[in-house]
Amino acid sequence: MNNANRSTKTPFLRTVKISERSGKDTIKIRIAAFILALAAGGLFILLIGYNPLEIYGMIVSGAFRSKMAFQATVKFMIPLLMSSLGVTLAFKMKFWNIGAEGQIIAGAVCASYFALFHSNWPHFLLLVAMFAAGFAGGGLWGFIPAYFKSKFNTNETLFTLMLNYIALHIIDYLRDGPWKDPDSSGFPKIARFTANAQIDKVLGVQFGWIIALLLVLLIFIYIKYTKQGYEISVVGESKSTANYAGMNVKRIMLRTMILSGGICGITGVIQAAGSDMTLASSVAGGVGFTAIIVSWLAYLNPFGILLVSFLFSILQKGSSVMQSAYGLSTYSANVLQGIILFFILGCEFFIRYKFTLYRKGEQKQ
Repeated sequence: MNNANRSTKTPFLRTVKISERSGKDTIKIRIAAFILALAAGGLFILLIGYNPLEIYGMIVSGAFRSKMAFQATVKFMIPLLMSSLGVTLAFKMKFWNIGAEGQIIAGAVCASYFALFHSNWPHFLLLVAMFAAGFAGGGLWGFIPAYFKSKFNTNETLFTLMLNYIALHIIDYLRDGPWKDPDSSGFPKIARFTANAQIDKVLGVQFGWIIALLLVLLIFIYIKYTKQGYEISVVGESKSTANYAGMNVKRIMLRTMILSGGICGITGVIQAAGSDMTLASSVAGGVGFTAIIVSWLAYLNPFGILLVSFLFSILQKGSSVMQSAYGLSTYSANVLQGIILFFILGCEFFIRYKFTLYRKGEQKQ
């Protein structure tokens, strides 16, 4: 039979986009996804020979069982929350910023220059310089792909992703070359920051948590109540509409990506000077990629991001406690986290789409 004479058959199972689900239905889907996640994770735990209830109990209690454990949970949360807020600005504009990792690193590198070579400055002045340099470094790493996107319509997803690896190799170059610690005894590393260049602690945790909470409020106000925030939303909905309304799309794109990258750059400062106390290749630690998941799960809402970041941090900290308490391998803990996230993320598909079966008598096209 010729291709021209063949009739296109309607598939037995089809995906149909849902125009809008009620809030009640959305909540039901997410509750079902959470239950399925726990059930699938429990099955995995049973298969490796442990009691699921005990393991889950250890994960929750592990994040709160002591003051030190809770402080560690908050420490996990700070970079995740801040980088999620950073990429949210870009995503609101439908600029797919996959480069939070590189922007975190760029901010950490710029701040580390002052921490290493101007550590004799007054403490307050030094920290201000480090945060300003971190914002500038991350902002520059966000500006570059935005400029090429606005000028040559390059693919921002690939561009921002590739910049991650460039930033990572800059640290390798500095560690093995000009910034190599002369007292490293042959092992290449960058010197530890002096106490004067380290971020102070508030309630037992470096004060980055205060900056993160302030950013939640500021980003919410910026997006919802300012002219610039409105422009971001319009550009995200339709660049043609933004142009018709007289908005300078190029300027909006550049400004937003500088802010997005700059916030991630500040995250790098907090990680380097508040957690690691040095500049290491692990300064970002994959948090920039996790931030993408967090921001979308929270529907790009700053207060939703605060909640989701906290829950992610509980899972992260609790899993590490579970791993050490039961002698599980790192891979087992990672598999369990992956199973849970698979179901949580998978439910988002059913919020926007549904499957329909072909019914007998339905006309095929």
